[in-house]
Amino acid sequence: MADGLNAARPRPAAEPRVPADGPGADLFSPGHLACPGCAAPLLMRTFLELAGPRTVLCIPACCYAVIDGGFPYSSSGVNVVHCAFETAAVTAAGVKAGLRARGEGDVLVVAWAGDGGTFDIGLQSMSAAAERNEDVLYVCYDNEAYMNTGIQRSGATPALAWTSNTPSKQGRKKDLDGIMAAHRIPYFATVSPGFRDDMVAKMKRAIATRGFRMLHALSPCPPGWKMDERLGLTAARLAVETRVFPLYEVTDGAVWRETLRPPRRPVADYLGLQGRFAQLDGPARELVQRAVDADDALLAERFRASSGA
Repeated sequence: MADGLNAARPRPAAEPRVPADGPGADLFSPGHLACPGCAAPLLMRTFLELAGPRTVLCIPACCYAVIDGGFPYSSSGVNVVHCAFETAAVTAAGVKAGLRARGEGDVLVVAWAGDGGTFDIGLQSMSAAAERNEDVLYVCYDNEAYMNTGIQRSGATPALAWTSNTPSKQGRKKDLDGIMAAHRIPYFATVSPGFRDDMVAKMKRAIATRGFRMLHALSPCPPGWKMDERLGLTAARLAVETRVFPLYEVTDGAVWRETLRPPRRPVADYLGLQGRFAQLDGPARELVQRAVDADDALLAERFRASSGA
């Protein structure tokens, strides 16, 4: 359970959101510039159907800044603010403050950024916005490298993965989830486009929550992951089934709850789908399996501690 200090942390008052056209409207337009098989447009389309038109997206330098379309066109169907690589969270906080000053505090303000602008370049401003408990929703669509600039490694790149500047990345993927939970934000959750019902439920909760909340979405990238463009959702499902990307939520940084646990498959099934792991031999793949097992055991302990079991 959350401690007394955390429970007393001030949160912005809830303001009713009444989208002009109502939730469920398909705001996303055809003609976006995503690569074939990219999961990011699927994430965005689903999110906007739930959020409605009274939404502002703050998008830093990332694949989605290109996907949305060249000025003056936009495929998103809502207002978009393009900002510097490191400023997604603070830009969103500023937009929210400006809207409040205009009497439009019910507008949902979203920072929508890739893993490079979240795990690395934008981490400082995101941490500050989380510490202040700004009333914004941060969505990280994680394709596990700087895909927009040539598939360079990021803090989200998994261990031993190929990128254009790492033949086999040394070092583990940064534990962003643990970092954000340590900020004791009102709500944090992982989502996968491979499990839509779980994803939609968490998007709805994040939209309805006030204060700083975050969704960490796995976003398979066929070119960067070196796989067939038709296998994006297969990879998204396998990531969850192998426990490489578990699905859970954290409330107030204290209550950890697993939301979906499908039958388990070996990590080799996930690695074998992607050319970025083709250089790994049997012992290397076993090393990855042991690391995933250790992470899964750590999460299980957090779930047990939160439930009091």
